[in-house]
Amino acid sequence: MKIVACNSNRPLAEAVAQILELPLAKASIRRFADMEVFVEIQENVRGEDVFVIQSTSFPANDNLMELLITLDALRRSSARRITAVIPYFGYARQDRKSAPRTPISAKLVANLITEAGANRVLTMDLHAGQIQGFFDIPVDNLIAEPLFTRDIREHYEGCDLMIVSPDVGGVVRARAIATRLNCDLAIIDKRRERAGHSEVMNIIGDVVGRDCILVDDLVDSGGTHCNAADALIKRGARSASAYVTHGVLSGAAVARIASSPIKMMTITDSILVTEEVKRCDNIKELTIAPLLAEAMRRISDESSVSSLFD
Repeated sequence: MKIVACNSNRPLAEAVAQILELPLAKASIRRFADMEVFVEIQENVRGEDVFVIQSTSFPANDNLMELLITLDALRRSSARRITAVIPYFGYARQDRKSAPRTPISAKLVANLITEAGANRVLTMDLHAGQIQGFFDIPVDNLIAEPLFTRDIREHYEGCDLMIVSPDVGGVVRARAIATRLNCDLAIIDKRRERAGHSEVMNIIGDVVGRDCILVDDLVDSGGTHCNAADALIKRGARSASAYVTHGVLSGAAVARIASSPIKMMTITDSILVTEEVKRCDNIKELTIAPLLAEAMRRISDESSVSSLFD
Protein backbone atom coordinates (compact mmCIF):
# COMPACT_ATOMS: atom_id res chain seq x y z
CA MET A 1 0.00 0.00 0.00
CA LYS A 2 1.40 3.38 -1.05
CA ILE A 3 0.03 6.90 -0.62
CA VAL A 4 0.70 9.65 -3.16
CA ALA A 5 -0.11 13.22 -2.12
CA CYS A 6 -0.93 15.84 -4.73
CA ASN A 7 -0.77 19.54 -3.87
CA SER A 8 -4.37 20.58 -3.06
CA ASN A 9 -4.36 19.45 0.59
CA ARG A 10 -0.99 18.10 1.60
CA PRO A 11 -1.52 18.53 5.38
CA LEU A 12 -4.51 16.15 5.20
CA ALA A 13 -2.48 13.60 3.21
CA GLU A 14 0.36 13.81 5.74
CA ALA A 15 -2.10 13.30 8.62
CA VAL A 16 -3.59 10.23 6.91
CA ALA A 17 -0.14 8.79 6.26
CA GLN A 18 0.86 9.34 9.89
CA ILE A 19 -2.23 7.51 11.15
CA LEU A 20 -1.53 4.60 8.78
CA GLU A 21 2.15 4.68 9.84
CA LEU A 22 3.28 4.89 6.23
CA PRO A 23 5.57 7.42 4.54
CA LEU A 24 4.18 9.36 1.60
CA ALA A 25 5.46 7.95 -1.67
CA LYS A 26 8.22 10.01 -3.28
CA ALA A 27 6.69 11.98 -6.12
CA SER A 28 7.38 15.28 -7.84
CA ILE A 29 4.31 17.25 -8.92
CA ARG A 30 5.33 20.58 -10.33
CA ARG A 31 4.66 23.15 -13.06
CA PHE A 32 6.59 24.07 -16.18
CA ALA A 33 7.08 27.75 -16.99
CA ASP A 34 3.81 27.84 -18.96
CA MET A 35 1.99 26.21 -15.97
CA GLU A 36 1.71 22.76 -17.55
CA VAL A 37 1.54 20.06 -14.86
CA PHE A 38 4.38 17.54 -14.73
CA VAL A 39 4.30 14.44 -12.50
CA GLU A 40 7.15 12.05 -11.76
CA ILE A 41 6.71 9.08 -9.42
CA GLN A 42 10.15 8.69 -7.88
CA GLU A 43 9.87 5.18 -6.46
CA ASN A 44 8.78 1.78 -7.69
CA VAL A 45 4.99 1.22 -7.58
CA ARG A 46 4.77 -1.87 -9.81
CA GLY A 47 2.14 -4.23 -8.42
CA GLU A 48 1.31 -1.89 -5.52
CA ASP A 49 -2.06 -0.77 -4.13
CA VAL A 50 -1.77 3.02 -4.56
CA PHE A 51 -3.98 5.76 -3.07
CA VAL A 52 -3.83 9.27 -4.57
CA ILE A 53 -5.13 11.99 -2.22
CA GLN A 54 -6.36 15.13 -3.98
CA SER A 55 -9.37 17.41 -3.42
CA THR A 56 -10.55 19.10 -6.60
CA SER A 57 -11.13 22.39 -4.79
CA PHE A 58 -9.97 25.91 -5.77
CA PRO A 59 -8.23 26.21 -8.18
CA ALA A 60 -10.50 23.40 -9.33
CA ASN A 61 -9.15 22.98 -12.86
CA ASP A 62 -5.48 22.95 -11.79
CA ASN A 63 -6.14 20.45 -9.03
CA LEU A 64 -8.22 18.25 -11.33
CA MET A 65 -5.41 18.17 -13.91
CA GLU A 66 -2.90 17.27 -11.18
CA LEU A 67 -5.10 14.34 -10.19
CA LEU A 68 -5.62 13.12 -13.77
CA ILE A 69 -1.94 13.31 -14.70
CA THR A 70 -0.92 11.57 -11.46
CA LEU A 71 -3.39 8.76 -12.16
CA ASP A 72 -1.99 8.39 -15.68
CA ALA A 73 1.59 8.31 -14.37
CA LEU A 74 0.71 5.55 -11.91
CA ARG A 75 -1.17 3.52 -14.53
CA ARG A 76 1.83 3.70 -16.85
CA SER A 77 4.06 2.67 -13.91
CA SER A 78 2.14 -0.65 -13.60
CA ALA A 79 0.46 -0.02 -10.24
CA ARG A 80 -1.80 -2.98 -9.44
CA ARG A 81 -4.75 -0.87 -8.25
CA ILE A 82 -5.18 2.90 -8.12
CA THR A 83 -7.71 4.53 -5.79
CA ALA A 84 -8.47 8.21 -6.30
CA VAL A 85 -9.10 9.62 -2.80
CA ILE A 86 -11.08 12.83 -3.43
CA PRO A 87 -12.23 14.28 -0.08
CA TYR A 88 -14.01 17.10 -1.93
CA PHE A 89 -15.34 16.25 -5.41
CA GLY A 90 -15.44 19.45 -7.45
CA TYR A 91 -18.05 20.00 -10.19
CA ALA A 92 -20.51 17.93 -8.11
CA ARG A 93 -23.11 20.71 -8.24
CA GLN A 94 -23.31 20.30 -12.01
CA ASP A 95 -25.00 16.90 -11.71
CA ARG A 96 -27.93 17.53 -14.08
CA LYS A 97 -29.02 19.79 -16.91
CA SER A 98 -30.24 22.88 -15.08
CA ALA A 99 -31.32 24.58 -18.31
CA PRO A 100 -31.38 23.77 -22.03
CA ARG A 101 -27.97 23.43 -23.70
CA THR A 102 -26.01 23.09 -20.45
CA PRO A 103 -23.50 20.32 -19.57
CA ILE A 104 -23.56 17.63 -16.92
CA SER A 105 -20.01 18.38 -15.83
CA ALA A 106 -19.99 15.94 -12.90
CA LYS A 107 -20.44 13.09 -15.40
CA LEU A 108 -17.64 14.45 -17.59
CA VAL A 109 -15.26 14.63 -14.61
CA ALA A 110 -16.22 11.07 -13.63
CA ASN A 111 -15.35 9.89 -17.16
CA LEU A 112 -12.01 11.72 -17.07
CA ILE A 113 -11.03 10.16 -13.72
CA THR A 114 -11.93 6.68 -14.97
CA GLU A 115 -10.12 7.08 -18.29
CA ALA A 116 -7.02 8.49 -16.55
CA GLY A 117 -6.55 5.17 -14.76
CA ALA A 118 -8.47 5.11 -11.46
CA ASN A 119 -9.76 1.67 -10.48
CA ARG A 120 -11.95 3.02 -7.68
CA VAL A 121 -12.88 6.30 -6.01
CA LEU A 122 -13.05 7.19 -2.33
CA THR A 123 -14.83 10.47 -1.64
CA MET A 124 -16.89 12.17 1.05
CA ASP A 125 -20.40 13.64 1.21
CA LEU A 126 -21.09 13.97 -2.50
CA HIS A 127 -23.43 16.86 -3.25
CA ALA A 128 -25.83 14.34 -4.79
CA GLY A 129 -25.62 10.62 -4.05
CA GLN A 130 -26.54 9.69 -7.61
CA ILE A 131 -23.13 10.96 -8.80
CA GLN A 132 -21.86 7.53 -7.73
CA GLY A 133 -23.76 6.21 -10.74
CA PHE A 134 -21.76 8.45 -13.08
CA PHE A 135 -18.74 6.20 -12.50
CA ASP A 136 -18.29 2.77 -14.07
CA ILE A 137 -15.87 1.85 -11.27
CA PRO A 138 -16.59 1.27 -7.54
CA VAL A 139 -17.22 4.42 -5.48
CA ASP A 140 -17.12 4.65 -1.68
CA ASN A 141 -18.93 7.79 -0.50
CA LEU A 142 -18.05 8.43 3.14
CA ILE A 143 -20.37 10.49 5.33
CA ALA A 144 -19.52 13.01 8.03
CA GLU A 145 -22.59 12.17 10.16
CA PRO A 146 -20.74 10.20 12.91
CA LEU A 147 -18.08 12.92 13.14
CA PHE A 148 -20.67 15.69 13.41
CA THR A 149 -22.88 13.74 15.81
CA ARG A 150 -19.99 13.16 18.20
CA ASP A 151 -18.99 16.82 18.14
CA ILE A 152 -22.57 18.03 18.67
CA ARG A 153 -22.94 15.76 21.69
CA GLU A 154 -19.71 17.13 23.17
CA HIS A 155 -20.50 20.83 22.67
CA TYR A 156 -24.30 21.04 22.90
CA GLU A 157 -25.04 18.76 25.83
CA GLY A 158 -28.14 19.94 27.69
CA CYS A 159 -29.33 22.19 24.85
CA ASP A 160 -32.81 21.96 23.35
CA LEU A 161 -31.55 20.97 19.92
CA MET A 162 -33.28 21.13 16.58
CA ILE A 163 -31.50 19.99 13.40
CA VAL A 164 -32.33 22.18 10.41
CA SER A 165 -31.98 21.40 6.71
CA PRO A 166 -31.21 24.65 4.81
CA ASP A 167 -33.16 23.39 1.80
CA VAL A 168 -35.48 20.58 0.77
CA GLY A 169 -32.67 18.74 -1.04
CA GLY A 170 -30.71 18.26 2.19
CA VAL A 171 -33.52 16.72 4.23
CA VAL A 172 -32.14 13.16 4.07
CA ARG A 173 -28.75 14.29 5.42
CA ALA A 174 -30.31 16.39 8.20
CA ARG A 175 -32.80 13.68 9.16
CA ALA A 176 -29.98 11.13 9.54
CA ILE A 177 -28.21 13.35 12.10
CA ALA A 178 -31.50 14.20 13.85
CA THR A 179 -32.20 10.48 14.17
CA ARG A 180 -28.75 9.79 15.64
CA LEU A 181 -29.26 12.61 18.18
CA ASN A 182 -32.93 11.75 18.81
CA CYS A 183 -34.04 15.35 18.27
CA ASP A 184 -36.50 17.24 16.06
CA LEU A 185 -36.06 18.32 12.44
CA ALA A 186 -36.95 21.59 10.74
CA ILE A 187 -36.74 22.45 7.04
CA ILE A 188 -36.13 25.80 5.37
CA ASP A 189 -37.99 26.35 2.13
CA LYS A 190 -35.85 28.66 0.02
CA ARG A 191 -35.94 30.02 -3.50
CA ARG A 192 -32.69 30.42 -5.45
CA GLU A 193 -33.13 33.16 -8.04
CA ARG A 194 -29.63 32.57 -9.49
CA ALA A 195 -26.42 30.78 -8.59
CA GLY A 196 -24.91 32.10 -5.36
CA HIS A 197 -28.03 33.99 -4.26
CA SER A 198 -30.90 32.59 -2.20
CA GLU A 199 -33.86 33.96 -0.28
CA VAL A 200 -35.47 32.27 2.72
CA MET A 201 -39.17 31.82 2.04
CA ASN A 202 -40.53 29.76 4.93
CA ILE A 203 -39.48 27.65 7.92
CA ILE A 204 -41.24 24.32 8.38
CA GLY A 205 -41.16 23.48 12.09
CA ASP A 206 -41.41 25.30 15.43
CA VAL A 207 -37.98 26.70 16.28
CA VAL A 208 -39.00 29.06 19.11
CA GLY A 209 -36.54 28.79 22.00
CA ARG A 210 -34.55 26.02 20.31
CA ASP A 211 -30.81 25.76 19.66
CA CYS A 212 -30.85 25.23 15.90
CA ILE A 213 -28.06 23.47 13.99
CA LEU A 214 -27.97 23.78 10.21
CA VAL A 215 -26.55 20.70 8.47
CA ASP A 216 -25.28 20.80 4.89
CA ASP A 217 -22.72 19.24 2.56
CA LEU A 218 -20.96 22.45 1.50
CA VAL A 219 -20.81 26.19 2.07
CA ASP A 220 -19.68 28.35 -0.86
CA SER A 221 -20.69 32.02 -0.74
CA GLY A 222 -22.28 31.54 2.69
CA GLY A 223 -25.44 33.35 1.67
CA THR A 224 -27.76 30.39 2.21
CA HIS A 225 -26.52 29.66 5.72
CA CYS A 226 -26.34 33.31 6.82
CA ASN A 227 -29.87 33.99 5.53
CA ALA A 228 -31.11 30.80 7.18
CA ALA A 229 -29.52 31.71 10.54
CA ASP A 230 -31.02 35.20 10.34
CA ALA A 231 -34.47 33.75 9.59
CA LEU A 232 -34.21 31.26 12.46
CA ILE A 233 -33.27 33.97 14.98
CA LYS A 234 -36.11 36.21 13.74
CA ARG A 235 -38.52 33.27 14.11
CA GLY A 236 -37.53 32.92 17.79
CA ALA A 237 -34.65 30.41 17.83
CA ARG A 238 -32.32 30.81 20.81
CA SER A 239 -29.19 30.22 18.70
CA ALA A 240 -28.16 29.15 15.20
CA SER A 241 -25.05 27.11 14.42
CA ALA A 242 -23.97 25.08 11.39
CA TYR A 243 -22.15 21.85 10.55
CA VAL A 244 -20.94 21.70 6.95
CA THR A 245 -18.66 19.06 5.42
CA HIS A 246 -16.90 21.09 2.72
CA GLY A 247 -15.83 24.67 3.40
CA VAL A 248 -15.50 26.05 -0.14
CA LEU A 249 -15.87 29.61 1.25
CA SER A 250 -15.29 31.61 -1.93
CA GLY A 251 -15.24 35.39 -2.30
CA ALA A 252 -16.43 37.29 0.75
CA ALA A 253 -17.92 34.20 2.41
CA VAL A 254 -15.72 34.31 5.54
CA ALA A 255 -16.49 37.98 6.22
CA ARG A 256 -20.19 37.29 5.64
CA ILE A 257 -20.18 34.42 8.15
CA ALA A 258 -18.15 36.43 10.67
CA SER A 259 -20.80 39.18 10.71
CA SER A 260 -23.78 36.81 10.65
CA PRO A 261 -25.91 35.46 13.54
CA ILE A 262 -24.20 32.07 13.15
CA LYS A 263 -22.83 31.21 16.59
CA MET A 264 -20.34 28.66 15.21
CA MET A 265 -19.86 27.08 11.79
CA THR A 266 -18.02 23.75 11.91
CA ILE A 267 -16.34 22.54 8.72
CA THR A 268 -13.95 19.67 7.97
CA ASP A 269 -10.46 19.75 6.50
CA SER A 270 -11.58 18.12 3.23
CA ILE A 271 -10.51 21.46 1.70
CA LEU A 272 -7.35 23.21 2.87
CA VAL A 273 -8.43 26.22 4.93
CA THR A 274 -7.04 29.69 4.30
CA GLU A 275 -5.45 32.02 6.85
CA GLU A 276 -8.63 34.10 6.75
CA VAL A 277 -10.67 31.08 7.86
CA LYS A 278 -8.20 30.33 10.67
CA ARG A 279 -8.60 33.89 11.97
CA CYS A 280 -12.41 33.78 11.94
CA ASP A 281 -13.79 33.38 15.47
CA ASN A 282 -17.00 31.61 14.49
CA ILE A 283 -15.56 29.02 12.08
CA LYS A 284 -13.85 25.91 13.45
CA GLU A 285 -12.41 22.83 11.76
CA LEU A 286 -12.76 19.08 12.37
CA THR A 287 -10.34 16.65 10.79
CA ILE A 288 -11.48 13.75 8.63
CA ALA A 289 -7.99 12.16 8.56
CA PRO A 290 -8.87 9.23 10.91
CA LEU A 291 -12.01 8.44 8.90
CA LEU A 292 -10.15 8.57 5.57
CA ALA A 293 -7.27 6.51 6.93
CA GLU A 294 -9.57 3.76 8.25
CA ALA A 295 -11.52 3.65 4.97
CA MET A 296 -8.27 3.36 3.00
CA ARG A 297 -7.05 0.60 5.32
CA ARG A 298 -10.28 -1.33 4.80
CA ILE A 299 -10.18 -0.92 1.02
CA SER A 300 -6.60 -2.22 0.97
CA ASP A 301 -7.56 -5.15 3.24
CA GLU A 302 -10.69 -5.90 1.15
CA SER A 303 -12.90 -5.49 4.23
CA SER A 304 -16.19 -3.64 4.70
CA VAL A 305 -16.21 0.16 4.46
CA SER A 306 -19.94 0.57 5.09
CA SER A 307 -19.64 -0.98 8.55
CA LEU A 308 -17.70 2.15 9.56
CA PHE A 309 -21.08 3.87 9.87
CA ASP A 310 -23.13 1.18 11.57
